[in-house]
Amino acid sequence: MIGRAFVYGLGAMGEAGVTRALEVIHKELDTTMALCGERDVANLGRHNLLMPEDFATRWR
Repeated sequence: MIGRAFVYGLGAMGEAGVTRALEVIHKELDTTMALCGERDVANLGRHNLLMPEDFATRWR
């Protein structure tokens, strides 16, 4: 789902744009991981989600 970032970066600035797009994605992932209290992507799971108790029944 991040393929567009590569294409937009490539179209805007060529190889440097792709590199910059990757840097932005890396920074955003790093920030999100910190906000989740995790240091490793492998540790992410359902425990990182906050869902209403009736989530399963309300969205069917």
